[in-house]
Parts: sequence; structure tokens; C-alpha cells
Amino acid sequence: MMNRREELSANLNDVQAAIAQRCADLGRDLPTLIVVTKTKPTSDMEILGDLGVTDVGENRDQEAKVKHDECSAQFTWHAIGQLQTNKAKSVAAWADVVHSVDRPDLVAALDKATSQREQPLKCLIQVNLDPDAPEHRGGCLPADVMTLATQIGACSGLELRGVMGVAPLDQDPGPAFALLQEVSREVQNHFATATWISAGMSEDYPTALKYGATHLRIGSTILGSRTVVG
Repeated sequence: MMNRREELSANLNDVQAAIAQRCADLGRDLPTLIVVTKTKPTSDMEILGDLGVTDVGENRDQEAKVKHDECSAQFTWHAIGQLQTNKAKSVAAWADVVHSVDRPDLVAALDKATSQREQPLKCLIQVNLDPDAPEHRGGCLPADVMTLATQIGACSGLELRGVMGVAPLDQDPGPAFALLQEVSREVQNHFATATWISAGMSEDYPTALKYGATHLRIGSTILGSRTVVG
């Protein structure tokens, strides 16, 4: 039986090889791999750091804050979950990138929360790719993205880096990711720094790569099924 380090190393190698092959087939550059570590222990993160992982994703502020303080590995920390405005100050203390910016009041709260930061907080606008999705999935409508982008662009404490989206469940993700790519192009036409497309998880990243994803958010394929947290 493999120990945990051997297991994570094998899973990570398999995922990286699959991504590299898909990118070669598409004739495109490799994306940034964000390993989603939510509900997983800091010990797993230390192993990932030793294995060369540079980016991790967390979606619960309290859990992420503890891990950030405990973890000796040096990562770029991505806040990938829905974010309440009253958590903005806390998240700004540990996150390098927030993927789920989707409404004006959250932009204002994050900008206010960056007063103690040395570097601007990188932001991605979450785009709603499924109008029928439950509200907790989050995201602004494609028609509202440019308004939000302009607001972020005017904030001295924030840096607009691009867009993020989650494909609808139990559907072909292609049309959703095609829409996200279209929105991304519009944003890039007005904001030169907004080149990131955060799209694709364990089950749909090959399709996301086809539609220009620059950042993949992959968890269970590398770390195994998650512990349910109430």
C-alpha cells in the first residue's frame, strides 16, 4: 500500500501528464494548476509543496486562515468559494487571488479590506454560466460583467486579472466555457491585465482547456474525495 506522499505524487503526476497531453493536442500553453485543498489537512499541503505545487485553492475563510498560518510551504493562495461581504477583511489577509467577485458591494468591501496589504488583491469576476443554478453557486450575469470590471478597475487596492466560471452540472460544459471565453475577450479589450480564465475542475478540465482556460481548479483527482464539512 502506498503512503500518503506516494499517493499524492502519483495522482499529481497523472493529472499533470493528462493536462500536458491535452495542451499538446490543442497546440496551446500549459495552464496554472490550482490544487483545491479544502477539507484536507495541512500535512497534505506540505507534501504538495514538496512536490512542486505552487497554487492552492480554499473556499472556507476560517479553514483557509488556519492553514495559511500553519503551513510552511510557500503558495499562491486562491479564494475560490462564494464570499460574504463581512468576510472580506479576513480573506484579504490570507488570499492572493479572489475568484468569486460577483457584485458591487463585494468589490467595495474587498477594496476597503486591502488597506493593510502591500500588494493589490488580484480579482476574478465570477460569471454566471447557468441561469438555472441555485443562488449559492454565485456569479454575475454576462451582461453585468463590464460594469463590475470597471468598478474593480477603479479600485486602488484591487487588480482585475480576468474571469471565472463553473459549468452547469449534468450538461455539456462546452457551451458554458465558450461563453466564458467570449466574455473574457470582451473584458480583455478594455483591461490589459485581465488575461486569466479560471475554468475547469476534475471532471471537465479537458473541455475548459479547449476554450482557453489559463487556471484549472482540481481537487479530488489529486487529493481524493473530500471530507464532508458542515
